[in-house]
Amino acid sequence: MKKNIFRPVDFWKSAVMTMPDNSFFELMRSVFGKIKTPFTKQQLLNNLEQFLLREDIQKAISSYIDENDAKIITAVALFTEPVPGELESFFTGEFSYAQLQDMIVNLEERFILYRFTEGKTSRLALNPVLEQILLPIASDFRALFPAVSEAEASGAAKTQSANACLNDRVLAGLLSFVCQWELFYRSEGVIRKRVIDAGKINFPGIDLEEIICVLQILGLVYTDGEKLLPDRKRFDDFGSLSARERSEYCAAALLVFGGIKSSEEILPPIYRSRIREIVNFIHSFLDYLDPELFYSEKTLNRLVEVLKASSGTDINCGAMIDAMEKTGLVTSASRELKRPADFKNKKEKNEGPLIAIDSSFSILVYPEISYADVMSLAGFLEIKEAGAVVRFELNRDSAIRSFDNNTGADKIIELLDRLSCGRVDESLVWNLKDWEKRYGEVSLKKGVILYLSEERRFLTQTRPLSGLIVETIAPGVYLLAENEMDAAADALHSAGIDIIARSRAKGKTASTTGYFSSPSSYSLSEKIPVSNAKTVPKKDGRATVLASGFHAILEKMPLSETERQELSARIDRRLVLCEAQLKEAGIRYEKLEARHMDYAGKQNIAKQAIAQQSPVEIVWPAGRSESIFGIPRSLEKEAGDLILTVVTAGGEDVMRIPLAKISLLRRIKKSIFEK
Repeated sequence: MKKNIFRPVDFWKSAVMTMPDNSFFELMRSVFGKIKTPFTKQQLLNNLEQFLLREDIQKAISSYIDENDAKIITAVALFTEPVPGELESFFTGEFSYAQLQDMIVNLEERFILYRFTEGKTSRLALNPVLEQILLPIASDFRALFPAVSEAEASGAAKTQSANACLNDRVLAGLLSFVCQWELFYRSEGVIRKRVIDAGKINFPGIDLEEIICVLQILGLVYTDGEKLLPDRKRFDDFGSLSARERSEYCAAALLVFGGIKSSEEILPPIYRSRIREIVNFIHSFLDYLDPELFYSEKTLNRLVEVLKASSGTDINCGAMIDAMEKTGLVTSASRELKRPADFKNKKEKNEGPLIAIDSSFSILVYPEISYADVMSLAGFLEIKEAGAVVRFELNRDSAIRSFDNNTGADKIIELLDRLSCGRVDESLVWNLKDWEKRYGEVSLKKGVILYLSEERRFLTQTRPLSGLIVETIAPGVYLLAENEMDAAADALHSAGIDIIARSRAKGKTASTTGYFSSPSSYSLSEKIPVSNAKTVPKKDGRATVLASGFHAILEKMPLSETERQELSARIDRRLVLCEAQLKEAGIRYEKLEARHMDYAGKQNIAKQAIAQQSPVEIVWPAGRSESIFGIPRSLEKEAGDLILTVVTAGGEDVMRIPLAKISLLRRIKKSIFEK
């Protein structure tokens, strides 16, 4: 919301001055009765301003403001001079089109709202003359965004699960999983079936293909032919974000993936700006939620609409909530959602263990572990389960991958010892040292260089290895033909060697630091205090007392029945603010609805609506529970009956309805500012 939601009084006067003459003078007569001559429109406007500034009039206006009035006043302030369509979208599910239109027009007639035209766009605004009354209501948004405390939440919401499908530990599991496969894709670019089958076991409840695409969109992994490779520098850069920010990026990538028709060609730079736009939106959305409260879907949809208007970001609320649930940013049960307590950056030093190691070298990872530590674990462990529980395993193959990436046994043991608080089994240490020793005995180096320890040099006499050696560079060091590393590895396996080093030199990657930046939050100048507190004016009975008093005065006035009905309707619509408005009223009766057998009444209302192009509400046939809203186009005779042709709201359908079968026809008043 902008700091000043009220235009100058002169701006309001100019908007009223541009009203159609019949509406302008009808409005003035509703306040002053018969208008005495001579007069000018400017003089009448000044008189109206002085009337609205009277203390008794302001008290009456304030007394009449009810809960629904307060919601509309606050929404107009929140959107800052919205077009009517914005309010229709915002209040979808709470007010029907007819209800909202009636309430807005009623607030215009009560001088609380007015309209002005900006270019060709009609906008709603709050009357600055009543700023003292309206500002306290307009400044507090809690009535628009209802939420409940844990004590008030449903039982289902209280027992909700906070398990996330995609968090730091699962990301580490995915990194480990990707590294386990020499060939990830088939030649046509489809993930291999055995990879998918393994993914279903390791990542229960997760769509592996979807999540792999998410990692590609974020640039954390990339394809190289049939291989899927991690970008370790970018994984490190991802760790510079907070845990919540990483989840926000993952949620944004899920949303982007939902709009991609084919996953075959995913180029992260194409989506980078869109990712950041969505991340900022999600970050702002979460900032407005109180982690102590539960929210309905209606409240969350409303907040999304407000942020969309503020940021200009096009986003689907349902898809966003789904992505946020998958990343643990919100949790849900039944139809209520909650933001978990703020994510915390894990500290390097912890009082208790962060992993548990059993005798089979199975390693259970606790949620409190830091991103850096769990990613380090993924470098030398093999993922076995990543869901509600995250469990890795240390085995020979996973250790060899670590040795290939220049992380030795001592570093592995040091990390495991620290994370387990000194509970590393001696057998694990012995196995790691043995694997490292054997790793150093036989190694392949790109170029292709074969190294054999002294006791293994007899292997050069075996076939087919002997045929692959091009040159002996030094004792135990041999040069093989280009691109023969795989053939040499097969030959060594055939000769009975089960551990072969394939050391990779540390190379540069295309990624750079700073690829991921912390999101910023959209500001509506003031934080929306979304809570369960109600800001509706207290119902102290003043409105009832005021209206009853006016009805009592009306009963004593010598009027015709039509005049009495019209003035009574004005009191009920809260248009009468003082006794003089009754006694000096200029009465013009206006019938707005006709029912059932009132055929002539329905015909007259249909003709008026067609002439004025006013929207109508139709209940048809009798007993129908839902209303039809639209603009009537024509009234035609057909087979002895009159047929009302209506273009339904939204302009999507044209309906032809026999007038005799309509159980209710109601003309919805147009804005008094419309020409």
